[in-house]
Amino acid sequence: MITARRGIPALVLGAVLAATACGGAGAPAPTASSAPAAAPTGDPGLARRLAEQVTGDGAFVHLQELQRIADAHGGNRASGSPGYDASVEYVAGALRAAGFTVETPSFPFDTFAADAQTLAVGGAPGPAVTALTYSPTTPPGGVSAPLVAAPDGPADPSPGCDATDYANLPVRGAIVLVRRGTCTFTQKQQVAADAGAAAVLVGNNVPGPLGGTLGSVAEGRLPTGGLLQPDFDALLPRAGTPATLVLATRSATITTRNVIAQTTTGRPDEVVMSGAHLDSVPQGPGINDNGSGSAAQLELALRLGSAPPVTNAVRFAWWGAEESGLIGSTTYVRGLTPEARRDIAVLLNSDMLASPNPAYLVYDGDDSDRVGAPPGPRGSDGIERTLRAALEATGVPPQGTDFDGRSDYGAFIEAGIPAGGLFTGAEEIKTPEDAARWGGQAGAPFDRCYHQACDTVANIDRPALDRMLDALAVGVGTYAVDLGGPNGVPSREQRQTR
Repeated sequence: MITARRGIPALVLGAVLAATACGGAGAPAPTASSAPAAAPTGDPGLARRLAEQVTGDGAFVHLQELQRIADAHGGNRASGSPGYDASVEYVAGALRAAGFTVETPSFPFDTFAADAQTLAVGGAPGPAVTALTYSPTTPPGGVSAPLVAAPDGPADPSPGCDATDYANLPVRGAIVLVRRGTCTFTQKQQVAADAGAAAVLVGNNVPGPLGGTLGSVAEGRLPTGGLLQPDFDALLPRAGTPATLVLATRSATITTRNVIAQTTTGRPDEVVMSGAHLDSVPQGPGINDNGSGSAAQLELALRLGSAPPVTNAVRFAWWGAEESGLIGSTTYVRGLTPEARRDIAVLLNSDMLASPNPAYLVYDGDDSDRVGAPPGPRGSDGIERTLRAALEATGVPPQGTDFDGRSDYGAFIEAGIPAGGLFTGAEEIKTPEDAARWGGQAGAPFDRCYHQACDTVANIDRPALDRMLDALAVGVGTYAVDLGGPNGVPSREQRQTR
């Protein structure tokens, strides 16, 4: 891997240094392993003060730099690319200038590219198809087979997730049509493979493009592509028609990095963790997804400083290879010892905080919405209440959003760590009720440029960025001072069995 090391532009460096007035000097390695020199004392006014100090304008300066990096490196900041390496050096350099000691641990991951993606139905060109990440390649000339549709309809929220879905269907050797649902794309294609299918086409269940991953090269068993909702709907009545699917794909294993920094103050066995993925998709610069979360978190870290008046240490992470299957965060959590996992009291996730047609969403820690995933680990309900109250204080009414497995909280929840976070929406469509609640355009996506080349600084809603940053500051500041209270999370003594 070639690492492109870049200096911080004078304008940005000035903003960085100004932003660190409340910070401290020198920091130990962020793998906290020893107690602070003095008993930690938190400032009860920290959350309020942080919310006053952080600014969307400050975060936007970092977004402009991420845009400049993408422009200089082929239009993207995808993990493993020079644009991503420059993004890592920019974030790490800003943190070091603020007195943080920064680690950039590396890890391997599988890259993926699709050179050809076509579908023909009944001998004529079919709809556009997009290879899911880590889809195996089709043979030369593609897979030619009849289309077979898995059961589809509102009565089945999990089509193609169980072997019984294919009972009495001529699946062997076929190209299976299956609707997106509650289980992962990985599971869908594995179930289809076990049933003898030759390939899978997954139809979106909402308007907009369908992008996703099969998890890893090792988990990909069948060529698998995604279809737009209307294209998929139009194919269902053509079940039995011969089709030819070409997905010419290739993969390689390379190395990329996370960025980790922790305050010198606060209990290292009661860590408040804030995470955001730093990488973009290869198709664009990723300024909303997820430059917005990365920039907001960097603004917060610089305003907090490396030695703030906290009771509990604060650890910031910028994850790599999220767009390749949540790999950076998953590698990090699974690489921790049981003791180090118990040290983490809470995880706050920031992924897309400035969508141009924004929603104001907080992860549903208590599953009160009764949608999708069950509640998060004990304490996730309190995180939801804290972030909801923080957003309400900015003047917007928040709504819940499911822990649907599409962002970096997943590995933390799996490890039993209380989690929550903020989200302004992706390819989902804003309803009239949403527009009445938040303004914006009903019938349009929350982010019309999701995973596209147009996800630039022009794609950012700056009021949303400012509000979400305020809420993040309140969340981090609250738990950095006190893990208890009505919205508290379990203490380390209560986490001994994790």
